[in-house]
Amino acid sequence: MADDHNMAAVADDSARGAWLGLLARAEPSRLKELIATVGTLPAHRWLRAPETGSVMLRGRTGGTGAPFNLGEMTVTRCTLALEDGTVGHAMVPGRDKAHAEQVALADALLQRDETRSVAEERVLAPLAEAEAAAAEAVAAKAAATKVDFFTMVRGENE
Repeated sequence: MADDHNMAAVADDSARGAWLGLLARAEPSRLKELIATVGTLPAHRWLRAPETGSVMLRGRTGGTGAPFNLGEMTVTRCTLALEDGTVGHAMVPGRDKAHAEQVALADALLQRDETRSVAEERVLAPLAEAEAAAAEAVAAKAAATKVDFFTMVRGENE
């Protein structure tokens, strides 16, 4: 029984990580528009008001080798709690405090049974579709520049 609960928690963490990444990459104005379509938003209080700082980006040589410091990146983070105690977190690139608040609010809405399906349908789905379309456009542009190299066999080399 405990293993089933732990597996569900891992699956939930994976889904939450995916939606937090999608929300953080979203255009802030678009995210605000989509969250407004969810309906009346619950009141919240700050556990950690939006604050800007920097984080160290790390990489690994060859993807799996020795870690190294790549550089610093400016981020804004915050944590809020809804009236029912649901806690939403956010960490977004840059200095946009309103974007961080929108991500934390969406995170909290996506954790609640009462609001999850509406938030998935009205916020996550349009953002995922837009991100997929943008990736497809980049792939199409790259494919247009593809060069196929081939070697012709010359008859005199026999």
